[in-house]
Amino acid sequence: MRALVVHEHGPLDNLRLENFAEPRPAAGEVLIDVHAASVNFPDLLVIGGSYQRLPTTPFVPGKDLAGTVVEVGSSVTNLKRGDRVMAQVEYGAYAERAVAPIGNCYRMPARMSFAEGAAMGLVYITAHFALVERAALKAGEVVLVTGAAGGVGLATVQLAKALGAIVIAAVSSKDKAALARANGADHVVFTEVPDLRDSLRQQISSGLGKRGVDIVIDSVGGDVFDASLRTVAWCGRIVIVGFAAGRVPEVKAGYLLVKNISLIGLQASDYRDREPAKVQRVQRELFALYEQGKLKPHVMATYPLEAYREALATVRDRKVLGKVVLKIRD
Repeated sequence: MRALVVHEHGPLDNLRLENFAEPRPAAGEVLIDVHAASVNFPDLLVIGGSYQRLPTTPFVPGKDLAGTVVEVGSSVTNLKRGDRVMAQVEYGAYAERAVAPIGNCYRMPARMSFAEGAAMGLVYITAHFALVERAALKAGEVVLVTGAAGGVGLATVQLAKALGAIVIAAVSSKDKAALARANGADHVVFTEVPDLRDSLRQQISSGLGKRGVDIVIDSVGGDVFDASLRTVAWCGRIVIVGFAAGRVPEVKAGYLLVKNISLIGLQASDYRDREPAKVQRVQRELFALYEQGKLKPHVMATYPLEAYREALATVRDRKVLGKVVLKIRD
């Protein structure tokens, strides 16, 4: 089968499109003809060798896929050959065929395309666990979403709005602002401005007054995190999802103490391994919101597998709006 293969961790130039051994489903696994696979920022970290969980080389990267079931392993009874499914895997999605544990494989809604299915995996699971599990969002609370036009960010904007929040989208450009508004953001603030440390708080105050924000979902880190911390209201919560800006921020604990701020980490894939039943329930809730028209993955572009360098570079260079998807087969 054709697959993107990493023989040595490093830059995207290390990734090769070549023939690779086809996987076989073990007990409790499903073999899938992959039609689409989405590109996630963690995929770049895995390829580069800087992610917290790395497979041994050679391997096929990719964490989100959608396609049709080809074969099921023993003990699999709820899926059959021909079912249209989406699945999350630790790696292996960038190939014509992939195996997934049955607990991480979901039959897609009938009207959902393969591109949408691939794009509605890790980022929406992350958004849900960030807002509901970790931040304990209540309807009517104010949520600040950083990197709001990216994969996790846009999913969080949509989901927070669907759950009744007042949503502030933090973005770096006017085109990203327009996309965030189109996906439910009530207010937009800009991060590519002079003196971000004070400017972000001033932008939020001009739209909401001095109240501050209840929840920050931060996937950027760096200066954006530092500025976001200054916007948090008493008893607010900050959920750390990632560090797309590159710098891991440091926090003076005294500031958390005087405002009763909770600083919370999230590694969403751990829930898949530790509490799979909870992830399955969350995925069903996300599908229900999709069918109600409250969630819709924004696929900026679909690239053929041969154009993988361009697709991954778009994510690496932070040029993506929503999601980028690799089209594995027709």
